[in-house]
Amino acid sequence: MTFWKQFKPKSCSIHLEALTKEAVLREIVETLVAGGALEETRAEAAFAALIERETVASTGVGHNIAIPHVKLAGLEQAVASLCVHPAGVEWAAVDGEPVHVIFTVLRPDKAGNLHDPERHLEMMRWVARLGRERDFRQFALQVRTRTELVDLLKEMSQV
Repeated sequence: MTFWKQFKPKSCSIHLEALTKEAVLREIVETLVAGGALEETRAEAAFAALIERETVASTGVGHNIAIPHVKLAGLEQAVASLCVHPAGVEWAAVDGEPVHVIFTVLRPDKAGNLHDPERHLEMMRWVARLGRERDFRQFALQVRTRTELVDLLKEMSQV
């Protein structure tokens, strides 16, 4: 499985600091822009879509994991980020626990040359499985660099 390749170290973070879910989502969008994965002109639309998604239902899936994911008009391919919040942040997760590890995925609103909706669903199932892996969660909290975080994804994709 090569889904890990969609996560670029420059678009990930191991030290999110924001104190609220909304501020964390803003910080993640800024990380995606700074990492070159998301055009700055799409940042506000991405942030608004992520906030709106959270009003529908929390993406906090339990085990200290959140998986915010939205469709975003104008994207040609999915954009992904994996971030760690060492202190944890309240997310209204299904188990009531704070979130420490956040997979964020922005995807095109329609199929195209660089986006296959079926393949995207496979990736989201992979992300959900990873989130349930105790080893992944423990190691994600221990990495020292963004590259180590993406290397962990690569390693876990072979399990």
